[in-house]
Amino acid sequence: MSPEAGLRAILNFEMYKRVLLKLSGEALAAGRGFGIDAVFVHRIAEEIAELHASGCQVGIVVGGGNFFRGVAEQAIHMDRVAADHMGMLSTVINAIALQDAIEKQGVQCRVLSAIAMHQVAEPYIRRRALRHLEKNRIVIFGAGTGNPYFSTDTAAALRAMEIKADVLLKATSVDGIYTADPKKDPDATKFDRITYMDIIQRGLRVMDTAAVSLCHDNNMPMLVFSMRERGNILRAVQGEEIGSLVISDKA
Repeated sequence: MSPEAGLRAILNFEMYKRVLLKLSGEALAAGRGFGIDAVFVHRIAEEIAELHASGCQVGIVVGGGNFFRGVAEQAIHMDRVAADHMGMLSTVINAIALQDAIEKQGVQCRVLSAIAMHQVAEPYIRRRALRHLEKNRIVIFGAGTGNPYFSTDTAAALRAMEIKADVLLKATSVDGIYTADPKKDPDATKFDRITYMDIIQRGLRVMDTAAVSLCHDNNMPMLVFSMRERGNILRAVQGEEIGSLVISDKA
């Protein structure tokens, strides 16, 4: 067995009892650029429900870039803190939309917000999140970390470690990590496996440096894969060799 196959065998479905799934806000727009594509959101909800039915406990962090990003061009003349707070509120809009779609699949789901808004979401309390997961409810974490200057990638890394997830799943528009943007460079080659330090040294824009460092320091494995192919979320959790596996060189 090759080292890569051996690592995949170690990180198999038997270990994937609890996962943190990171979804971008742009993904929920499904190519429209702005807003929510209801058909696509319900398709993703079906896949998440299938994952839940397999016996896996699921936490989700969703971005807000389909409405507003604190570092986007439309925020260029805004105070960064105000812009980031607007971005956090955008993630809660997406979290509520995803919650509604998941519950229509007959699965209990809770939105926990890092910014208090009691009428629409529960406050994020780590013990409460763990209790929901233990009760077999899907938990969606909204409002990022609740602090400006931190991306939802960093929120995903943080929540993955707080809930003691077995793996961080990052669903993207491409099928893994490449040496360059495969949409712009036809010669870009894909990594089946890479370390967090390699990502930093190569300057690969997989996620922000704070999130990469957090995962590296705490030995949190991450699988980057495409969400465009139906069924990939469940395939990833079941240990199929899709996407790119990222590990800490401490592992």
